[in-house]
Formats: sequence, C-alpha cells, structure tokens
Amino acid sequence: MKKSDSNVTGDDAVSGNGPAVRVACAIIERHGRVLAAQRSESMSMPLKWEFPGGKLEDGECPADCLVREVREELGVDIIVVHALSPVVHAYGTWTIELLPFVCAIRRGAITLHEHKDIIWKPPRELPDLDWPEADIPVLREYLAYRGLER
Repeated sequence: MKKSDSNVTGDDAVSGNGPAVRVACAIIERHGRVLAAQRSESMSMPLKWEFPGGKLEDGECPADCLVREVREELGVDIIVVHALSPVVHAYGTWTIELLPFVCAIRRGAITLHEHKDIIWKPPRELPDLDWPEADIPVLREYLAYRGLER
C-alpha cells in the first residue's frame, strides 16, 4: 500500500515497522443497532471499544477469519454481508491492517470470552465511545455506508 492511499493513517504508516498485523473486524448489526465490544484490562489498549475480530492465520481469507474469531470471542455464528475498505494504521512500533466487514448474527447467544463488556448502540452514537485510533476511519466509512455521516 502506498503512503498516498486514502485509508493509510497514523505517523509513517508504511514505515519500517515490519509487515502490518492483518486483523479482520466485524461490524455486527441487529435491529438497527451495532455491537461494540470493550477490550479487557489485560488487553493492549485496555477498555477501548472495538469491533470484534482478530488476526488472520497464514493462508486464511479475511471472511473465514472473522467467522472463526467471532465464534471464539463471542460464541456466535455470523454471516458476512458487506466488505468495507481496509485501513492501515501505525501505532509507533507496529502497524495494523484492519479488514472490516458489515455482518449479522446467524445463530447463537453472545457469551464474552475475551472482552470486558459489549453494548448495542444506534450507529449515530458509536462515535461517542472511546475507540482505538485505527478504528476511527472504519467507523467513518461505516456511517457513510449507512448514509449517516456526522
């Protein structure tokens, strides 16, 4: 990805920080609300809100990763509805590539296995939460996708 790409964020996002950690994230919609998960105190960026997901394994496609990670983290099966634009963001010593997808729960009841909490919010209220920097462009594109730019 070139530095001029519109979704590259952060200081020197494509610098010599090594390859970006590729993470798929789920924007899970239900009844006009979106799920946000709060990172636990023991995780990096503790207590920040995020879209659930996780790191891609070698050779794994992002959608398959997302289904696996959401099942592991929240105990539910999801369906992937729509892909949003990838975002690359540098956090000083490491770089993340977020691969966001709009999703819906197929079956199951949410059980927290890693996060401290979850909340279902109307999309317009999502920016009020404390998000990691890399999630902000994802949130903006999601709101635009739903016609809700702030």
